[in-house]
Amino acid sequence: MHSLPYWRLSGYYFFYFAFVGAFSPYFGLYLQSLNFSAWDIGLLMSQMQLMRLVGPNVWGWLADRRQQRVPIVRLAGLASLLGFTAFFWLDRLAGMLVAMAVLAFFWSAALPLVETLTFDHLREEKGRYSRIRLWGSIGFIVAVMGTGGLLDWVPLSGVLWVCWGVLVGILVLALAVPESPAPKAHEAGQGIGDILRQPRVQALLAACFAMSAAHGALYVFYSIHLANHGYSKTGVGLLWSLGVVAEIVVFLFMARLSRRYSLRAILVASFAAAVVRFLIIGWGVESILLVVLAQLMHGLTFGSYHAAAIAAINQWFPGRAQGRGQALYSSMSFGAGGLLGGLVSGWTWDWVGAAWTYSLCSVFALIGLVLVLLWVRDGGIGKTSEE
Repeated sequence: MHSLPYWRLSGYYFFYFAFVGAFSPYFGLYLQSLNFSAWDIGLLMSQMQLMRLVGPNVWGWLADRRQQRVPIVRLAGLASLLGFTAFFWLDRLAGMLVAMAVLAFFWSAALPLVETLTFDHLREEKGRYSRIRLWGSIGFIVAVMGTGGLLDWVPLSGVLWVCWGVLVGILVLALAVPESPAPKAHEAGQGIGDILRQPRVQALLAACFAMSAAHGALYVFYSIHLANHGYSKTGVGLLWSLGVVAEIVVFLFMARLSRRYSLRAILVASFAAAVVRFLIIGWGVESILLVVLAQLMHGLTFGSYHAAAIAAINQWFPGRAQGRGQALYSSMSFGAGGLLGGLVSGWTWDWVGAAWTYSLCSVFALIGLVLVLLWVRDGGIGKTSEE
């Protein structure tokens, strides 16, 4: 009888996204305190996306070839911790670029493999994925709130210790996560080339690229944007947390939503919300009500979007293609799309300002919406029935 390692998987998600909660909102502020320019900050932070272009595909190919994922997840946890440790001694651009690249190359390897592990362990209960993944959102909230409160009392260099401690937690959970059964021979499915030639797959991956590009300025400059308009670090943490609370609510109801609505309909709603959300962030930052509304929309622009997209990838890349499918999703969206969004926002931030930078983010989201509307038909990804 197969036993689902619910708490070990949930614990891994908790620490993995706790790192995101400590790193993404506050590391840019730490870099700003070292007098790096907006372009330098965008370049450094974009290494996380750049390495997602390469890392997940290399590790996904190796994991599918060896049919073993956990050893790579454990190696990624150890190497990420060692790479981040270098930041305690670095304060120059060249050295920090190298350290960030090492951290990102190994850190990016883990999540697509853990996503595949999770779906393999779930087997016929794939609707429970959101109940496991929501612990990542809880970890993000704990980290973003705790780090924000801490940085109101200690120097910005304190973010280094928080991130280092969370990476230790990732390594400990990586050692605890069990391997999943290998796919059966009859589950091998189509070749990866045949899958990638399907218009629906190409359109979805392109739309995911656009959605991550739309979030580029959010992940690199949102905290700086709020701080520049008088929000305290605690307030910044509260607003980040509010968005993730909305994400958790969506994850809790995602199984029910995906039975009632097609995944395509959920994606359309998510992309449409993103178009509106980034316009609000850019032009409505002076209004706390509008800022709160924009953060609540994170439940759609990430929560429902990610759950629907990853469910579609799981459907379309069956059997032994799952590892590379998840790696392609990570590379095209969080990697290539996030890299473009981060670099473009770093260039436009000082040139045209925050409002127009976030307006460009809305344009990226609109492109993704058009792709889903035109090429991801209702017959492409339907409702799910798993409880």
